[in-house]
Formats: sequence, structure tokens, C-alpha cells
Amino acid sequence: MDIFDTCSRVNDLFELDREVEARDKLIQLLDYLEKTQIPYSELVNRLIRRSGLYPYLKTETATWEDRCAYEAFKVDVGLELPVTLHREQSSVLKQLIDGKNIAVSAPTSFGKSFIIDAFISLKQPKNVVIIVPTLALTDETRRRLQQKFSGRYKIITTGDVPLGERNILVFPQERAIHYANLIQDLDLLVIDEFYKASPVFDKERSPALLRAILRLGDIAKQKYFLAPNISDLKGNFFTKGMEFALVNFNTVFLEKHELYRQMGKNEERKSQFLIQLLQSAKSKTLVYAATYSNISSLSTLLIDKLPTLELERLHDFEAWLSTNYGRNWHLTKLVKRGVGIHNGQLHRSLSQIQIRLFEDPDGLDTIVSTSSIIEGVNTSAENIVIWSNKKGGRGNPKLDDFTYKNIIGRGARMFRHFVGKIYILEEPPATTNTQLELTLPDQLLGSIDEVKYSRDLTPEQIAKIAAYKEEMRGLLHEDSVAELLNGNELQSSNSTLIRDIASAINSNAKDWNGLGYLNSENPEDWDRLLYKTIRLRSDIWGTEHHKIVAFMKVISNNWTNTIPEMLEELNEYDIGLDEFFKLERTITHNLASLLSDVNLIYRKITKTAIDISPFAARVSFAFLPPNVFRLEEYGLPRMISRKIHHAGLIDLADVTLSLHDCIDQFLASGAQSIKLSVKNLDRFDHYVINHFFEGIQRIK
Repeated sequence: MDIFDTCSRVNDLFELDREVEARDKLIQLLDYLEKTQIPYSELVNRLIRRSGLYPYLKTETATWEDRCAYEAFKVDVGLELPVTLHREQSSVLKQLIDGKNIAVSAPTSFGKSFIIDAFISLKQPKNVVIIVPTLALTDETRRRLQQKFSGRYKIITTGDVPLGERNILVFPQERAIHYANLIQDLDLLVIDEFYKASPVFDKERSPALLRAILRLGDIAKQKYFLAPNISDLKGNFFTKGMEFALVNFNTVFLEKHELYRQMGKNEERKSQFLIQLLQSAKSKTLVYAATYSNISSLSTLLIDKLPTLELERLHDFEAWLSTNYGRNWHLTKLVKRGVGIHNGQLHRSLSQIQIRLFEDPDGLDTIVSTSSIIEGVNTSAENIVIWSNKKGGRGNPKLDDFTYKNIIGRGARMFRHFVGKIYILEEPPATTNTQLELTLPDQLLGSIDEVKYSRDLTPEQIAKIAAYKEEMRGLLHEDSVAELLNGNELQSSNSTLIRDIASAINSNAKDWNGLGYLNSENPEDWDRLLYKTIRLRSDIWGTEHHKIVAFMKVISNNWTNTIPEMLEELNEYDIGLDEFFKLERTITHNLASLLSDVNLIYRKITKTAIDISPFAARVSFAFLPPNVFRLEEYGLPRMISRKIHHAGLIDLADVTLSLHDCIDQFLASGAQSIKLSVKNLDRFDHYVINHFFEGIQRIK
């Protein structure tokens, strides 16, 4: 590459106002200079400054004017030293500092977290709520904020934690709503990936997110919504008073290789290419497989074709998985080949461990993933392989342009790779503009105050809400249902489901007699009422209700039995490890919420003193001690917690011990003391404990 000629071409593009092309070409030049270790000239630095990519400036070879720009865009983001923002980051931050409510669409590599952190550092708000789409992203965000603000703020990510004097609350949407009545003074509401408020993009989560936006948005002094690849935001009362900013500012370049044109639908050629790429790649690779079945077939291929790696950490991980999950599991066989798996059903700590190993030079080189990789974590790789052009989920629909852009946006990241290599093995979707439209779904009818929002609702919507509430008054035999529908006790944001539960109980309340048997310590007493509750959601659980019931009985011993021991019992129901993960996620999320709502509505209709909330809580924690389950979100697996508990260091089965007090006990003990005191920890246990402690350390 001729450096001067390239600089000349970049400059010409800027002069022609073709800024995106100019920046792309400049980033490719920076990639070349980085790989060839050629210092930046004054000319290169000048072009960087003109592009607005100020963090990329090399001050040692820059002119004084360029050095001034580098310093002028520095800002405190909570680290020991200030960080230089790029032009568009600085512009968005200025709008927030000025008190504006903004919804921003920007590329994945934009660096949105710096803006949130800078706002907290500069404005020092009392309370901030950050809503993220998944629990995995909750922990990742918590870890980042913990390292910066734990000295000044109480950082809360789980329910039932009392507020401190200053708080940063990081939740998925389902948890956030329960703090709406507790926060008296909310300075900033952040909605990450706010496109998920539309059922077009996330039918399952959108009602809960819309409900959280309404409740918390009402008390928030300022709102900041973030999403990638949105071309326009249609006016709606969920984002009323917010300015929409479309920021087309790339900080990396995506180099696309459209290999599907040569391969067609030849699966053998696809497989050969993938194996060759993984064997020759000198950097990390993400493989988008789309579906669980694709992950299974790819696992078989990679186990068969890839050699094992002589890396001590990966062999330790293999042995750890073999002991704690099973030696015949495909992940156990994959990790010693440098390959991990990411999906939305694995134990949270297990996903975190793999992402940590993916960031480790001596860890995993490849992760095969469903779409969970684009919404669950903020990791990136130099190589992205689009193995499938499907989305996954029911019917396996084809990828839309929006999701496709999100996936390839994982290629490259500022200060890691200037250029991301995108290998497209199946035909991508046609390029389209994505207009986001947030509408009021019927599932939220019970959550809306039709009087308060009368100016924002249509007459048809007001009539629907009134009719729904009148129907609920009849079912609950109460003059008013406001306390139930407008409060934060109901777990579900689906008004239709709440009505169906009330209707089922109201029509035959006697048939629900015996609900209290669910509090029994004997799982054999659970059958009738469990089946009856599960049938309320056959739309999502299908007809294999016996599997859910059998699974719950077996994992009622989750704290005392190991996973291999429980799998031995579940073998007669044809439940393997992958279905174990799926069922555990089903009961802790969907079924626990359903049980809680059934309990609340049953008590209102029958005026009974029976209360199965203790059972619903046990289900929500997968029958583990609450702190053991919560600590998995922090990266500490249950099997290590069990060893620490049995060693007598911390009573992790103590239900009166709050999570934050529990973490205080960990910090008081220290990682080294725990590793020395617990005799049956192996080397990989030590690695995981170190990772866990990195995430809970507090700054002075």
C-alpha cells in the first residue's frame, strides 16, 4: 500500500463530502500501519483529526493542533485517567449534559458505554436505571460499573436489595418494574437495545419493556435510549418528548467476503471452508449458527475435524466440565479444541466463563453461537462467519437486514481490530431501512391508566382499556382492580394472561383447592396443581407437561445433588444436558412468574390465607439457596459455591443473608484465603474464583 497515495485519496473523498467512504479508507490504512508497525505521519494524524476519530491519534507524531484536539475531547469516564472520545460520542454526551432526552441509533462499535459512564462521572446523578435485554449483559455492565463507581454508588442487579444513598440499578426489563415504586428520584433512565420494545423484534420481551418504559419514564428526569441500525423512529407516546438521533459514524471497517456466491448450497464446501479458516486463523472467530440444531451439527463437525490444543487452561476447563456436567457433552469435547458455545439457555456462569476465556489469548479461539451473542454480551472478534441466514426460533425464519447488521457488527472493535473480516456462507437479506414503531399492544391494556394518558390514546384504545378493566372487576368480584393492575406485584406484563388466570380460577375456584400443597416438602404432593398451572401456558410449553413436572421433582434436590447425578435420574424421561438447561430456564423464568401471579389472583378471588409465594420463590431460584443462584449471575457456579459452603467459610444457605452482605463476606475472606481454605478446589476452580473476584472488587 502506498501510504501517501492513500492519504491523498482519503483527503479527496473528504473534499467531496463523501465522509463515510473517506473514513472507511482511512481505517483500512490505519489497519495496514498497525500490522506493519509503521509510525503514523503528521499527515495521517491530520486525516484522523479531520475524520473525528480522535482516540486514534498518535500524539507522539502529531502536530500541536492535533494534540490539542486529542486533549480537548478527553473526558472523565470513571477510570484513573480521562479518555478521549470521538466526535460523535462527544456530541451525544453534550446533549445529555444539556439535559436533553435522546434516542440514539448508532453502530455497534460506536462506544456507547463511554457516554453513560462519562455522564455519571460528570453529573453525579443520585439514581440511574439501566435496562439491558439479558441477564448476561446485566453482569457485563455491572462489572464495568463496579470497577469505576463502586466507591460512590450502590450497584444493584438483583431484586429485593434495599436502595443506598446513591444507586446505579442494572436490570433486564422484567426486574426493573419492581423498583418503580421504590425510587423516589430517578435522574436518568437508560434503555439499551430499545428496539426490543417493538414486538416485530422481540415478541416475548416487548410488553415487559414497554411497561418498564412507561412506569420508570414517568418518574425519570432524563431518558437516553440506545439501538443500532434504526433509520427512523415513528412518533409514539413511549418516546414522547425525545429527540431521535441517527448517527452513521463507523469506527471500524467491515471487510465482507461473499463466499456463498461460489459455494451455493453445497454444505460440504461450507464445512471445508470453516475448518480451513479455524485452523489458519490467527485471531478470534465468532460463528453465527442461528439454531440449536445447527450448533449440534457444527459441534459434531468441529469435534471430528479440529485437533486438540496443548493449552493447559483448556485442558483444565475440559476436566472441570467433565466432572461438573458430563464427559460426553459436546462442549466438554469442544473446549480442548479451542471452541466454545454461546446460547441463551446455558447456566449464566458458564456463559461468562467462556466469554472470559474468549478474551484470553491462551483460551478459546472460536465461539459458535445463536443470536444470543448479539444481545447477551459486548464481545467482538476479527472474524465473523455467517454460517446460516436463518434467525432461529419458531419456524426458523430468514434473517432480516436489521438482525444481519447486528451480527456482522460484532466484527472488529475500537482498539482491538480496525478491520473485521465477515465471511458470508449463505445469501444475506436485501438491504433495507428499519423504521421503529412502538405501539400499544393488547397485552398492556391492564397496565395503562386511560385517564392519565387520554391525550395520547385513541378512542378505540381507551374503549379497549375500559372494557378490559370492567371484565377484570367482574372476575375479581371487586369494585376496583387498580391496586392489582397498576401496582408492581404482578410478574407478567401480559394482560391477556392475567385475565385468563382470573377467568380460570373464577369459573371453578374449588378446582384450585389444594394449591397450598405446593408448599409441601414432598414433591409427590405437587402433581395436580402443577399440571393445572402449567396448562395455563400450553401455548409456550406444548404438550410435554410431564417432563416439566418430572424435572421439577428431580431438581428439588439441586443443592444436594450434582448435575450428573440428576441427569442419571432424568434419563428415564429422555432429558439430557441441553434439555436440562432449557427446562431450568423455563421454570425459573416463566413458571415461577406464572405461579406468583396465580397465587396473587387466587388469594384475591377466594380471600384465602393460603400463600404459595415461598414455593414460587424456590422455583425462581431453581431450588438452590437464593444467594447461590444469584451468585451465578456474578460468575460463581453453584458447584464452587457448594464447596465453599461445605468448607464452612460462608453460610451460603442462609436465607436471611442479603446478597450484598454475602458479597461483603467474600471480600472480607479474599480470593487467596478461599483458595487455600477449601481443600477440594481444582485449578480451574481457582481460575473461576479469580474471575468472580475481579467482578466484585470495590474501589476505595
